[in-house]
Amino acid sequence: MSRGLVKQALSLAARIGADPQDSDEVRVKKAIVSVGLSVAIVVLLTFMGPLYLLFHEPVVAFSYIGFALLAALNLALFHWRRLTYGQTIFVLGAVVMPIHLFVHVMLGGFVNSGGITLWGLVFPVLVVLICYDERRAVPWFAAYLVNNFIAVFAQPWLNPASRLPTVVTLIVFATNIMMLSSFAFIILAYFVRQRDMAYRLLRGEQEKSENLLLNILPREIAAILKNENRVIANHFDGASILFADVVNFTPLSAQMTPVELVELLNEVFSHFDALVEKYGLEKIKTIGDCYMVASGVPRPRADHAQTLTGMALEMQAFVNGREFHGRKLAFRIGINSGPVVAGVIGRKKFIYDLWGDAVNTASRMESHGAGGLIQITRATYELIKDDFICEPRGVVDVKGKGEMEVWQVINSRSA
Repeated sequence: MSRGLVKQALSLAARIGADPQDSDEVRVKKAIVSVGLSVAIVVLLTFMGPLYLLFHEPVVAFSYIGFALLAALNLALFHWRRLTYGQTIFVLGAVVMPIHLFVHVMLGGFVNSGGITLWGLVFPVLVVLICYDERRAVPWFAAYLVNNFIAVFAQPWLNPASRLPTVVTLIVFATNIMMLSSFAFIILAYFVRQRDMAYRLLRGEQEKSENLLLNILPREIAAILKNENRVIANHFDGASILFADVVNFTPLSAQMTPVELVELLNEVFSHFDALVEKYGLEKIKTIGDCYMVASGVPRPRADHAQTLTGMALEMQAFVNGREFHGRKLAFRIGINSGPVVAGVIGRKKFIYDLWGDAVNTASRMESHGAGGLIQITRATYELIKDDFICEPRGVVDVKGKGEMEVWQVINSRSA
């Protein structure tokens, strides 16, 4: 028989009992039962039964042929959906092990019977294990052990009366052992491959989850959340906060479709995100057209103000140097430095956020600023004045703070 015919026959066998409404898992389990029984029926009817008839062992031969016919009937009922694959396994499993033991006794022991009782490990034990779970397979495995215990216990009283020539007996015994070993190897190899695939998928999903978590929270905070169940709140004596906001955003948004508006903000903020990565800073959040960045949290650094100001200049250069969807944009940028409290709030859709007067003042620097300018407080100016060129903008009346001196960052002194 050519390979194509064998493949076609196995494909037809796999469709026995198939139902279009079956899940992929049920379809595979049904195919295992159908193909396994179909192969067993063919082997018993065309080889094992005739072999024992040829060597004048009619009782054994008709035991094999009778089981094959019973299996064929069950397979037909399974195909016509008179039996489920579980009922098919139960009926044939309950019959096959007594037949194994009967053939073992009739032929006079393990070798003369070809180690027939060992096939109980394949069917029904491993088939039930594959199609169901270990809980349902345990009773079948116990029955298999009892069957083999009886076979071993009865061995001294058995008469090796098989009429098969010794060489044929040994060939059958060796063939059964090799087939059993091959089947066990294939099953183990399949499950090892499935296990490795599951591990790879699990690692992939873990990496996706990790990356997603790190897109929401700083690495240090994410590590704490994964390992500890506690409130996360830390005080930082020195940090700098930046707020950036699009000038005249409301009338601009009225002139654009929602998709265009989101694409515009995504283009700009994605570049800002890249700058955050470049400078090793921490993006806190975006609120509408407002972008918030912090330096010195959650990783303290002495140059928090200098680093954040350097990023602000790059943000300004990027926005001033191009058009976005055919439109020029102007950003107000405000920076302040001082002590802050940082932590995570909420249990769902949580966010790493900052609180404190320094944060509020940074927000006021942005809202009281002008388009295209980087406005800073004295606190920030004192930290960066040796590294950046700044011009005083006078005094600004800040809500909740009163009058404050502010400066405009022009450029880096090294530039």
